Amino acid sequence: MYSPDDIHYALETTSVLHEPDRRIDTFGNTRFEFLLLSELMDSVGQVRIRTGEVEAAQPTIIKPEPYQEIEFEGFGDDARRFYQWMQDHGAVQAMMKYGFHFRRGEVREELLHEPLADVRERVVENARRVGNPMQAVIEGVDDAWEISLLRFMFEMVQKSGEINVFDFKRKGLL
Repeated sequence: MYSPDDIHYALETTSVLHEPDRRIDTFGNTRFEFLLLSELMDSVGQVRIRTGEVEAAQPTIIKPEPYQEIEFEGFGDDARRFYQWMQDHGAVQAMMKYGFHFRRGEVREELLHEPLADVRERVVENARRVGNPMQAVIEGVDDAWEISLLRFMFEMVQKSGEINVFDFKRKGLL
């Protein structure tokens, strides 16, 4: 279970090193591939790379107040506590209008015995070279890596919001 300090630390130190070119689709589900780098807390020169996918279901039109929830499938119980923390700090108001359902798939892990700076440089360069428009490279906290992943997803929601609203208006749905 994450303490409020763990959540705050993960939110403050997480950074998106390579952002996907695409945003969350207005009228369909969106699947992002991620590589999450984290330095082990108790070992120098060891980096864990987690790879997997996260999916955001298509935004939906505003729901009545009691039904404005977000579902976290495949995440641990701490995702719900993180969401509550975000709600308490006013960070989910825009999302609530969309009612996203986040789904995390299987996550694979690899442990490298190299300095974080070397791994970071190599992974980001590879992501740029490959040019996958749905890939993100995130640097986060090893013990609270799911919080780091959720922060990435919330950033994608914020960056997609204007596009989604425009699309809804264009279709006459708002």
